[in-house]
Amino acid sequence: MKENISNSSFTIFYRQKASYALAVCCLLLLFSCKSKKLLAVREPVTDTAAAAKAVDLKLLKINSIQSAQTAFSTFSAKARTKLSINDETNDVTLYVRVQHDRKIWVSVTAIAGIEAARVLITPDSVMLINRMQNTYLKQPFSYIYKYAGNQVNYEMIESALLGNVVPEALNESSDIQPSGANTILTGNLANLLYKITLGTDNKLNQFYLSNADGSQAMQVTNSVFVQVGPRVLPSQIDMSSVVKNKKIQVNLHYIKEEFELPLEFPFKIPARYAPAE
Repeated sequence: MKENISNSSFTIFYRQKASYALAVCCLLLLFSCKSKKLLAVREPVTDTAAAAKAVDLKLLKINSIQSAQTAFSTFSAKARTKLSINDETNDVTLYVRVQHDRKIWVSVTAIAGIEAARVLITPDSVMLINRMQNTYLKQPFSYIYKYAGNQVNYEMIESALLGNVVPEALNESSDIQPSGANTILTGNLANLLYKITLGTDNKLNQFYLSNADGSQAMQVTNSVFVQVGPRVLPSQIDMSSVVKNKKIQVNLHYIKEEFELPLEFPFKIPARYAPAE
C-alpha cells in the first residue's frame, strides 16, 4: 500500500456503495466458469493402437499439469493491491487466509492500516463486514451469481489466489498443443471459450476467457514466480474483467506468503451494524 494517498482519493474509497473487498472477491470469481465435465467425442479410427496412444499421451500431460499445481492445507498472504473499478483507482492492502476447500478470509486495509472491510467466503455462503458504513452482508454463496454468473464455484476462487489452473479445464476435451517452450490449452466451458498458457514448468502464465458476443471477457496474467519452501507460485497476479458495462482491474502483488500454518478466521458482526442494502 502506498504510504501517502490524497484525502480526496481516501474519501472516494469510502464512498463506494459496495465494499472494494466484495469487488475484489467478485473479480477473483469472474475469471473462472464451472461446467460439467465434457466427454471427448472421438471419430472412428482404423488404427486403434495409435488412437489409444494419443489418448494416453494427453492423459499423461493432464496429469503432469495437475501435479504442478500448488497443493496446500492452509495459505496466508499479504498483498499490496491496486484496484480499479470503472476507471476509479485505489490502493489497498489485502490480508488473505485460506483453508483448503473450506473457507477464504480477506481483510482489506486502507490508510495507516485501518481495516475497511472483512470478507468470509465458504462453499455455501458469503459474508461481509463494511466498517466504513457500519453494515454487514450475510448471503448464500449464490449471491455472488449477481456479479459473476452462476458458473462460479468456491474452488475457482482458491485457484485464482494460488495461481492454479482452472480445474474444469483439465479434462480430455481440452485441446493441448505445444507453443515453443510453452503449452496452450483451449476449449469451451459452459459456452465460454478459454485459452490457457502454461510455462515449461506447467505453471499458469495466462488465462483468457470470453463469450461469443464479447459481453464478458477476462484475462489473468501470473508473473514473478517465487519459491516458498517446496512450492512455486506467482507473486504478481494481474486481472482485468469486462462484464457488460462493468470494468474491473486488479493488480495484486504478494509481499508475504506462508503455507501450512495454524490459522484463525475471526469474523464477528458488531451488534450495532445494520444489514447492507
